[in-house]
Amino acid sequence: MNAPITGLQRLEKHHVRQSFDRAAEHYDDVAVLQREVGNRIIERLDLIRIEPQVILDVGSGTGVFSRTLGKRYKNARVVALDLAPNMLKYARRQTGIIAKWFSKQDYVCGDAEQLPLADGSVDLIFSSLALQWCADLDGTFQEFNRVLRPGGLLMFSTFGPDTLKELRHSWQIADANTGSPHIHVHDFIDMHDVGDALLRTGFADPVMDVENFTLNYPDAYQLMRELKTLGAHNVAHQRGHGLTGKTRINNMVAAYETLRRNDTLPATYEVVYGHAWKAEISENFHHVSLDSLGASSAKNTKKPQK
Repeated sequence: MNAPITGLQRLEKHHVRQSFDRAAEHYDDVAVLQREVGNRIIERLDLIRIEPQVILDVGSGTGVFSRTLGKRYKNARVVALDLAPNMLKYARRQTGIIAKWFSKQDYVCGDAEQLPLADGSVDLIFSSLALQWCADLDGTFQEFNRVLRPGGLLMFSTFGPDTLKELRHSWQIADANTGSPHIHVHDFIDMHDVGDALLRTGFADPVMDVENFTLNYPDAYQLMRELKTLGAHNVAHQRGHGLTGKTRINNMVAAYETLRRNDTLPATYEVVYGHAWKAEISENFHHVSLDSLGASSAKNTKKPQK
């Protein structure tokens, strides 16, 4: 059996929280890809018969898909969970005053790797483009499995290893002659490894597939500004902690410029989709015969003393 997957780079979780806190007010202005990917997961629910009573949206951000899920499953309680408090505050403000009176939506500030929910309390977990911020994928899936009821469904998306490959390559060229290369772009986990992690953590019938998107930018600076607006900062522990020199940035931009096509620069996003079920019966369940229980009880029963 393969070893459990942890983050390819150790993430500094407090920096993840701070980045998304700062991004909350303007996140939706540039989250074009994020909305498209989330909508495609929602569309996949058309093919699955499920009437959840409790839905958990992990990495709910500005609440776009929490609200969509609430409208789709009108009788369900939707729990919007995010690491960043400001994201949750922003999401609350998007709900109209009248809707708030009748809403079945809860907002919980919490970590996907340590869910503040009871065992077996959720029917459907929805998570779009949040798992890449989890340092321990196996541990996160174990938490998902723990809070799902037997027969519960997990649907998610995350980024694959080709994501931002052009930017990563350009930084590698810029760092080549410096003698002090840094990690500028996260490494993302391969689709097959994500599927293996689902099986290791007790999920049944995982289905995985991948889709590539190419977004075009006028220059590398616009790409980096958009990533900053999204809160997608480099928060790996092994990143450079000083200011990146102007010469190195210029070298990166020059390397990226060699990829220019039709007056734009491409940025690839590899999106991994997956869904899996919590097994109806735990694999740790053992059948014990009544005869053996009776024999054991008789053996361990002491006769009363006279």
